[in-house]
Amino acid sequence: MADGLRTGGGLESEAMAPERTGWAAEEEPAPLRKGLFQDEDSCSDCSYHDKPGTSLQSFVPEGKTPFPEIFQTSQLLFYERFRAYQDYILADCKASEVREFTAEFLEKVLEPSGWRAAWHTNVFKVLVEVTDVDFSALKVVVRLAEPYLCESQVSTFTLECMNELLNLKEHRLPLQELWVVYDDSGVFDQTALAIEHVRFFYQNIWRSWDEEEEDEYDYFVRCVEPRLRLHYDILEDRVPSGLIVDYRNLLSQCEESYRKFLNLRSSLSNCNSDSEQENISMVEGLKLYSEMEQLKQKLKLIENPLLRYVFGYQKNSNIQAKGIRPSGQKVTHVVSSTMTTGLLRALLSDRLCQDPYEEETEIQFHRDPLSAINACYEGDTVIVCPGHYVVHGTFSIADSIELEGYGLPDDIVIEKRGKGDTFVDCTGADIKISCIKFVQHDAVEGILIIHRGKTTLENCVLQCETTGVTVRTSAEFLMKNSDLYGAKGAGIEIYPGSKCVLTDNGIHHCKEGILIKDFLDEHYDIPKISMVNNIVHNNEGYGVVLVKPTIFSDLQENAQDGTEESKAFKIQTSEEADATERVDLEELIQCAAGKMELYPRSDLSEQVEGNCEIINELVAASTQKGQMKKKRLSELGITQADDNLMSQEMFVGIVGNQFKWNGKGSFGTFLF
Repeated sequence: MADGLRTGGGLESEAMAPERTGWAAEEEPAPLRKGLFQDEDSCSDCSYHDKPGTSLQSFVPEGKTPFPEIFQTSQLLFYERFRAYQDYILADCKASEVREFTAEFLEKVLEPSGWRAAWHTNVFKVLVEVTDVDFSALKVVVRLAEPYLCESQVSTFTLECMNELLNLKEHRLPLQELWVVYDDSGVFDQTALAIEHVRFFYQNIWRSWDEEEEDEYDYFVRCVEPRLRLHYDILEDRVPSGLIVDYRNLLSQCEESYRKFLNLRSSLSNCNSDSEQENISMVEGLKLYSEMEQLKQKLKLIENPLLRYVFGYQKNSNIQAKGIRPSGQKVTHVVSSTMTTGLLRALLSDRLCQDPYEEETEIQFHRDPLSAINACYEGDTVIVCPGHYVVHGTFSIADSIELEGYGLPDDIVIEKRGKGDTFVDCTGADIKISCIKFVQHDAVEGILIIHRGKTTLENCVLQCETTGVTVRTSAEFLMKNSDLYGAKGAGIEIYPGSKCVLTDNGIHHCKEGILIKDFLDEHYDIPKISMVNNIVHNNEGYGVVLVKPTIFSDLQENAQDGTEESKAFKIQTSEEADATERVDLEELIQCAAGKMELYPRSDLSEQVEGNCEIINELVAASTQKGQMKKKRLSELGITQADDNLMSQEMFVGIVGNQFKWNGKGSFGTFLF
C-alpha cells in the first residue's frame, strides 16, 4: 500500500513553528464540511469563523528559481496531529482499512481541482496545476502550470522532458509529493492541511507490514498513537541519542527483511509445489519471518513509552580508562572558583598535609570539576571546594578515583545544564563520590549511570531530572547517607546481575522509588540487593517495583491449584499478588529466618510489611528462575542436589526500611 507513497520529502527545515492552526474552514459552503467539524466543544480550538482569509502561514522555497509561496504546514503540534488522525481521518479503523478511511476523509475536505502545488521529489521540484483527484488511489491528476517553473539538481529536466515524465505517469502523482501554493483567501487551507497529514502519516507512521498485522483492535491505538508520541519525543529531546540510532537501524533492518520476505513469497507462488527449491525457500522464508517478528517486537518496545521507560536503553559506554600515570605518581586535584589563604590553610591541614612524614604529593588546581576529572588517572583524588559549579559536559569516570566535596553537600553544588544524555557516567573499578550535591537540568538519561565496576556514593544529594541512578548488569553500587529526589522515572533502577547496597538513604518525590528489573533470563541472576534503614516516601507510584515477565508454561506446571494466569502489562498491588502466587512463600521464607526475623502479617506495621513484601517477591522470582534452570538441566540429563535457596545469596538483607505516603503503596509488581 505504501510503496508508492513514501518518496516525498520536505521542502523546508523545521526551524520556525507557526501559530496554532485549525481544522475548520473559515467558511462552510457545503453541509458535508459542516458535518465534519460539528463538535461544539472544539469550536473555540478549531474554527476561525470570525476571521476572514487564511489562518495558515507561508514560506518561500529555497533555491534559485522564484517559486511562489507555499503553505507552511509541517510544524503542527502533537495534539493537532493526534486529534486529526483520531477524530477525522482514522478513527477506529483497522490497518487494512487505512486507505479506505483516508480516501473518505479526503473526499470531504480536499478541493477537487483548481489549485496549484509544487511537485517535490529528491531530484527536482516543479510547479503543477491540479485538474482532478483520484481519492481511492490517494493521487491527483496534474498538468504543468504556466509559466513553467522547475528547479533540478541536474540540467536535463527541460519542459519537454517533464512533459514526457508526466505522460509516463499518466499525469497522476502521489498526494504527499505535493506542497500546496499559498493562497490568502482561506479556500485551500483544508487542502493544504489534509495533504500534510497524509504526507506525515506515510513518512513517519505507516509501515509496509502493517496490513499483515492482526486487527485485534483499532489501528490508531495499536500503532499510530505510540509512533506519533515517539516522533515528538525525539523532536523534543526526550529520547537518548543512542536509542534513536538503534530505533532507526532496527527500522531499516525490518524493512529490508520484509522486502526479502515479500520477494521470497512471490517466488514461491511461481514454483512447482513439490520442487526441492520450494522446500529450501520455505525454510528461508520461516527464518526471515522469525527475524522480522523479533525486529518488530524490538520496535514496539521502543515505540511504547511505558515499556521504553521500564526496559530502558542499555547503552554501552566506550570510555577508556587511562590507567596509572606514566610517572607512577598520584595527583590531588583541587577545584575552586576562587582560592583564599584561609581556604588553602584549611585544605593543607585537613586534606593535603595530614601526615607530615608522608611523601610529597603533586597538587593541581582547577576552576571547574569537569576539567579536574578529565585530567585524572588511576588513583587520583579530586577535592571540590565550596561553591556553585555549572558544567555543560558529562562526567565520564573510567579510572578508580575519589571525588569528594570539602564541606557539606549543600555547599558544594555541581549543576549540569544543556542537552545531554548523561550527567555522571561510571565505568571504573572502584569509584568513590562523597559530600556533593548534583543538580540535573534538561536531561534525557539519569543523573548517575554505573555501567560496570563499583561506585560508592556517600553523603550526597541527587536532584534528578529524568531517572535517578541506573545500576547496569554486572555493576555494583553502594549508596549511604544520601538523598535522592525529583526523578520523573525511578529514583534507582537496578538491572539483573547487578549488586546494590542502600543504607540510611532518603528516596522521595520520584515517579517510582526503586525499580528492580528481573527478566527471568537464565543468563542473568536476580539483582543482589541490600536495603537497610532507608526511608522511601512521597513517590507518585510504588516505593519499590519489581519488573518481571509472566510465568512461562513450563513453570505453570508446578503452580499451586487455584492460581490464575498472570496478565501482561498489569501492576499488581500487594493484595493481588497474594492471589496469584505460584510458590509456597511461607515455606520459602523460613529459609530466610537467619537473615531477618519475620512476624505474622496482621501484626506488621506499614514499614515492616513493605520489607517483607520485597523479600517475598525476590524469593519467588529466584525460585522460578531456579525451576527453569533445573528443568533445562534435567532435559539434558544433568541434576543438581543443592536446593538451599539462601546458598545462592540472592540478597544480603532487607530490613529496617520505612515506606510512607507512596501513591500506590510500598511494593508492586509490573508483569510484561
